[in-house]
Amino acid sequence: MNGRTAAEDKAALRQQLRGLRRAALTQQGDLEERIRQQVQREIERREHLGLLPGAVGLFWPLEGEVDLRPLRFCLSRAAALPHADGQGRLEYRRWESGPLARDGCGIPAPVGTTALKAQQLSLLLVPALAIDEAGTRLGYGGGYYDRLRAQADWGAIPALVVLPEACVHEQPLPREAWDQPFDGWVCESGCRLLTSC
Repeated sequence: MNGRTAAEDKAALRQQLRGLRRAALTQQGDLEERIRQQVQREIERREHLGLLPGAVGLFWPLEGEVDLRPLRFCLSRAAALPHADGQGRLEYRRWESGPLARDGCGIPAPVGTTALKAQQLSLLLVPALAIDEAGTRLGYGGGYYDRLRAQADWGAIPALVVLPEACVHEQPLPREAWDQPFDGWVCESGCRLLTSC
């Protein structure tokens, strides 16, 4: 892309895509609810097939991200939230009725609970600025999810990106050696699986 490195291309895209995602969610008043309904359908499908023996990893929404928090009360399984240490390490903790506190990145996360092992989760739902047809996710640049999913046990958990369809790119996104592909995405038109997860 124009003689720049993948890192430079990603940085340029992030600014543009933040605005695109925000506009998509604000211009279509019911878009967030439609995406949330599709996520719930995918969770129910997996439960019906017996693919959800463990917890479902949700996320606490930042500005412009789809708010999945209401799904916590619809799950027949435990919910979990990520907890980042601010130094590059990410773990998931069971999300119960206890208190939340800001983690190392300033995002609300469960406190007073131990980190879950990969085997205790059955699905990860992850925010993104964009994803392409190959499952390359463009996030905020911290690499937390990539480092987590680079570990074999965590990489084996089905992981789906949640975002508006306007943020799904037909053309490949810039990719670096450490970028971990995702198994698909959920948007307002449904779930698109790229693997047999």
